[in-house]
Amino acid sequence: MKPLLIAAAGRTLASAPLGRREDDLEVRRVPVLPTASTLDPARPTVVVLDHALIASAGDDPECFRNLARRAALVGLGDPGEPEPAEDFPADLLVGYLPGDAPPETVIAMLRGALRYAVSIIAEQRALTEGEERRRELTDLTRIGVALSTQRDLLTLLDMILSQARRITGSDAGSLYLAERTDANAPPTALRFKLAQNFTLPGLPLTESTVPIDHTSLAGYTAATGEPLVITDVYLLPDDVTYTQNRSFDEKFGYRTKSMLVIPMKTHRDEIVGVLQLINRKRHEETKLSSAGVVEREVIPFDQRAVETVSALASQAAVAIENSLLYEDIERLFEGLVTAAVTAIEARDPTTSGHSARVATLTVGLAEAVDRGGEGPYREVRFSREQLRELRYAGLLHDFGKVGVREQVLVKQKKLYPQDLQTIRSRFEYLLQAADLSFERARVDALLTGGRAAHDAVIEQLQASRSAARERLTRYLDAIVLANEPSILAKEGVDELADIRREVYVDFDGVERPLLAEHELRYLMIPKGTLDHRERLEIESHVTHTYRFLEQIPWTRELRGVPEIAYLHHEKLNGTGYPRAVTGTSIPVQTRMMTIADIFDALTASDRPYKRALSWQRALDILQREANEGMLDRHLLASFITARVFESVIAQLPDSIR
Repeated sequence: MKPLLIAAAGRTLASAPLGRREDDLEVRRVPVLPTASTLDPARPTVVVLDHALIASAGDDPECFRNLARRAALVGLGDPGEPEPAEDFPADLLVGYLPGDAPPETVIAMLRGALRYAVSIIAEQRALTEGEERRRELTDLTRIGVALSTQRDLLTLLDMILSQARRITGSDAGSLYLAERTDANAPPTALRFKLAQNFTLPGLPLTESTVPIDHTSLAGYTAATGEPLVITDVYLLPDDVTYTQNRSFDEKFGYRTKSMLVIPMKTHRDEIVGVLQLINRKRHEETKLSSAGVVEREVIPFDQRAVETVSALASQAAVAIENSLLYEDIERLFEGLVTAAVTAIEARDPTTSGHSARVATLTVGLAEAVDRGGEGPYREVRFSREQLRELRYAGLLHDFGKVGVREQVLVKQKKLYPQDLQTIRSRFEYLLQAADLSFERARVDALLTGGRAAHDAVIEQLQASRSAARERLTRYLDAIVLANEPSILAKEGVDELADIRREVYVDFDGVERPLLAEHELRYLMIPKGTLDHRERLEIESHVTHTYRFLEQIPWTRELRGVPEIAYLHHEKLNGTGYPRAVTGTSIPVQTRMMTIADIFDALTASDRPYKRALSWQRALDILQREANEGMLDRHLLASFITARVFESVIAQLPDSIR
């Protein structure tokens, strides 16, 4: 591009060739002063200002300042005017010529002005490049921060590819992740995980693998660790080992031309994946709808694009590695949680599945509230991390049962099985003793008084034995009935009072009560199977849960798990346990878990000490407790309206659905 010299129309300069040839410089005569916007910023330009051009600018001093940013300004006075007059912008001139300056002076001045014009362009280019570099660094920093905070792998991959396309102006792109079959060996294949295409959005993605070798573009880059910059993939040199698969272009009518394939490597130089950018465009919003548009719009990836994307790829590799590590940790923790729940249920098989169902119901209720809760919860929202926190709390809410004696945990009747067996053996002994007493009395009568004496007392002896056996049988039946977890009736209490007064003589001849003190205490339990001490022991499981969960170094997102699980047996009116706190001290997550826990306890069919209720009856009981101020009525309304309970109804027996 020739340098441009602009001078006033009708004004002549001394004959002074400025270039090596006559056509090295374009001279343009203008009647008025040009504005900066009319000048080509990439063309060296010298504007010769005289009084006429200055006057044509009017009273706008800024026009000279703007012009000086694009061109070298040289003043040209009248003959005999050795210095710039007052109307000249003297502070903006790079030189001044009187109207009668000799040719050699004009040549020297204008050549110097042209060099200055070239330096203006170089300075502007440097400023532009510096600004672009600053923007790139700012973009990379911002992208790096965003990548470092994203843990979901698919979202992370989408972000990486989107940002790489944006900063390079690429129409399309794809991303591959390295696949490892052996943690101690380098990867041998790449898995195609993501594709984006501005011209053809919404294309279906089918995951596939390519080997890490020199046969494909992505495989070659992963194998060598070096980027590939290709101007036209349809015109690859004959001596390269890799080829471009054209099946996509043929299937969808696309034309892949320029490509940049960048390895994503960690600081340990390990390949994490490959980033593939396709068709860098002059204009971001142009769709490559035809071969002609491709030829016009698509340009090669330059060195700056390689450097920028390489920097992004390094950040992406670290972010992907962290995300995969985070996923591994999550899987490990999921395994530990599953093992913990299995340990709980192994100690108490009667509640198998309870923890998982409570977690499902609690998270389901939280999701229902998130979609639009009732009353004060209308604006409450739960993040993905909070839902995960709630799920873990639900799964682990009963873990403290590992600290409860197993015989108490699985107690199905009021008496422990060994206690009832002892009582049965005692009664069997007493029945045999009654029979033995009968036989002894009969033999004694026969030996002392003969047949006549025997026949005289035999009816009385038989009646006495029958009465003893009947009484013992009645007592045992009363004990077995009282042993059931149902409410103890008044008749049962009276029967136990009678039994309480009975004594017997054991093998050693010692007189003992028919029922031991602890046996009678258990049988006198008015409802359920646990006495006061056992009830306290069972209730202590929430404290054990809290103490155990508190020892786990939870992440910031999960640090609420211990507290949520700890309070799941508390009631809003302070009638719960273990701390009897009231509503304001119970987190909303725990209030939801309490509803889920009670619903499952009422409807579960695996509790041998109670009959499973229908889900309708269970909801009635929950509603009654909400009306009495024990449960959160707004959360229960969401539980019912959103039919959250349906998520576990399929697991209930047909008879109670």
